[in-house]
Amino acid sequence: MPDGLHEPRGGDRVSDTRDGAPEEAADAADSTDPAADGGHDPAPSTHTVRLELVDEPGQLLAALQPIANNGGNLLSIYHERGNKTPRGRIPVEVDFEATAERFEGIVEALREEGIAVMQAGTERYAEEITLVLFGHLIDTDLSDTLSRIEASASASVADVSLAAPQGTEEVSSARLRLEARSGETSEAIAAVRGIAEEKELRVVAPLAGVDA
Repeated sequence: MPDGLHEPRGGDRVSDTRDGAPEEAADAADSTDPAADGGHDPAPSTHTVRLELVDEPGQLLAALQPIANNGGNLLSIYHERGNKTPRGRIPVEVDFEATAERFEGIVEALREEGIAVMQAGTERYAEEITLVLFGHLIDTDLSDTLSRIEASASASVADVSLAAPQGTEEVSSARLRLEARSGETSEAIAAVRGIAEEKELRVVAPLAGVDA
């Protein structure tokens, strides 16, 4: 279980002073100088981001640092205990205060650090894409392929179904259901095709809005 994620009880929302959040991240957020931009920083408001973290030590700190370092004041961390995503990752919801301008910078910084941002404020992954990959998926590291799709396509891998009737060393197929941000379906498909081409995989006619 990632550091700090074992502290909150399932379904509970707790203050960052009681949820096991790394002290240095919280301290950095609290010490933010509101006059750093010349004293004209507008009043901050509360924002929420939903993240998907790898179940490894250090991932929570890696997610909190971009928030603190970019002027966010951490308020609470919500961990959906026992509820993992289809890829076995931990869904985490973080509330913090920041101005609108700093909020945008925080979201960008999270993505630059490779943190999967599932939802930021009112932004939602509203469009579904279903596609099929064919090739040596296991030999080319399927987990890496999925991670790169999320990092490059501004999309979330909502569901994965792998079929390897001849064994993992032979050609296999994987049906993926992606959730892309509204208006970015074409970009997501193009990113998947680029990754597939690099790994010598084939992409079969992705369709939007197909039930997986």
